[in-house]
Amino acid sequence: MFNLFTAVFLALLAPAGTLGAALAGSDCTGTISSFDDVSDAVKCTTVIINSFTVPAGETLNIKLADNAIVNMMGDVAFGNQTWEGPLFEISGKNVQFNGNGHTFDGNGPFYWDGQGGNGGVTKPAPMMKVKISGLWTNVRVLNSPERAYSVGNDEPLVMSNLTIDNSLGDLPNSQSDGLPAGHNTDGFDCSTSNLVIEDSIIMNQDDCLAINEGSNIVFQRNTCSGGHGISIGSISSDVTVTGIIIQDNTVITEDQALRIKTHSDATNASVTNVTYSGNTATGMRQFGVLIDQSYPDTLGTPGNGVIISDINFIGSETNIAVDSDAQKVAVNCGVGSCNGIWDWSALSVTGGSSGEIVNFGGIEDFSQ
Repeated sequence: MFNLFTAVFLALLAPAGTLGAALAGSDCTGTISSFDDVSDAVKCTTVIINSFTVPAGETLNIKLADNAIVNMMGDVAFGNQTWEGPLFEISGKNVQFNGNGHTFDGNGPFYWDGQGGNGGVTKPAPMMKVKISGLWTNVRVLNSPERAYSVGNDEPLVMSNLTIDNSLGDLPNSQSDGLPAGHNTDGFDCSTSNLVIEDSIIMNQDDCLAINEGSNIVFQRNTCSGGHGISIGSISSDVTVTGIIIQDNTVITEDQALRIKTHSDATNASVTNVTYSGNTATGMRQFGVLIDQSYPDTLGTPGNGVIISDINFIGSETNIAVDSDAQKVAVNCGVGSCNGIWDWSALSVTGGSSGEIVNFGGIEDFSQ
């Protein structure tokens, strides 16, 4: 839903003149009905995408003119081949892309072996590499081989009313040794700034959202199920994450609802000014809230090279219910690396047992 909040967000963040830039392409309509149509179609500022299959081993790379308007009128599938990908890449400034409910089908079952990017066959990743600014809406991604979206916009972008459906990967197959066949199927991997993701459904086997770097990111009114929850990180050396709003999301049957994870050996990095508000989670299998500086271990020996500060649960209450053998909240900080006073007055976690809070005494107005 492209609402007033979103419009104000874009207006405040867009560089002067961005949204009113002159047309860079021809005032014509280009139609993509096959892989070979792309180079001519993108010369136009109006582009239609019809149903077709991208040849195996090829990236559908759509480099749009500024201010282009794109409408999908059919589904796009990708041929099967073990290669690095990505399957799809799109770029352009101030683009309006409307999928009209149509599907990009990654044919995940051809690749899934329960190992994701950790071994087995080579899987195209990410499936969808989005580098536009403007609006990306009403698109369905089905069965991504591994990670679904990588987002790297240079100017403000709103992604809305999307579906990522990797639910078939919850089931084992003949290659997965009894494990879920889908693995590392992150919904949105973001290393970017000035991004809104809203009103979307994500069904997968890894992070619903993973913010690895960036600022001014809003994740709101989304539904996440089946995976590892809403994450900041994993945070590596020399990166900054700041100005994050996670609000009014629904999280169902995930490993944890909300997580911040930093590499134990990371240095010169920070996570600051993160606000959680109005989120609801049920059926958390391991943790309600997990803040852990020992990644890739869980609750191992924490590093202290990433400064974490200003992590707040405020505004509308966040309500999280965890399973009986899960921990409500665990905070595992390095010595001196979690700083300041954190307001957790709008967090309620029920079920399970209390987790430890290590090397930090600055959480206010919360008990577990």
